[in-house]
Amino acid sequence: MTATDRALELISAAAQAAADKLAHDIIAYDVSDVLAITDAFLLASAPNDRQVKSIVDAIEERLAKELGAKPVRREGDREARWVLLDYVDIVVHVQHSEDRVFYALERLWKDCPEIELPADAQATKGKAAEHAQRQQAADEASELRELGGELR
Repeated sequence: MTATDRALELISAAAQAAADKLAHDIIAYDVSDVLAITDAFLLASAPNDRQVKSIVDAIEERLAKELGAKPVRREGDREARWVLLDYVDIVVHVQHSEDRVFYALERLWKDCPEIELPADAQATKGKAAEHAQRQQAADEASELRELGGELR
């Protein structure tokens, strides 16, 4: 069995909405052969809680407006570290980057086929690593400035 056309339509729209809000490492899996409860998973991440919420809101808005779809369940909204949107045909996971690394959902679903996503969503692969490197460089520069101030 493969994901339904409706699931693929929802995944594509959700992935584009996430990309529009600068989500990192957007990926989708066809889980229809291994799960009876849904056809596909979409994973996306962001470097802070506020952006996680923004991505989730954008996905909900686009799916409601363009496809008339509303989630039957929404979890994790309060902390905004890992928000799950269940649309029955698809499940969307938007995670804080740290949680994404820790829980490594990709490792669980790596044997499932990837779903092709819009170009904007595909272009987000590796963005979390780039962001982490920039943040580390900024942190190191800040430490050096502080050290330089202490030496004077």
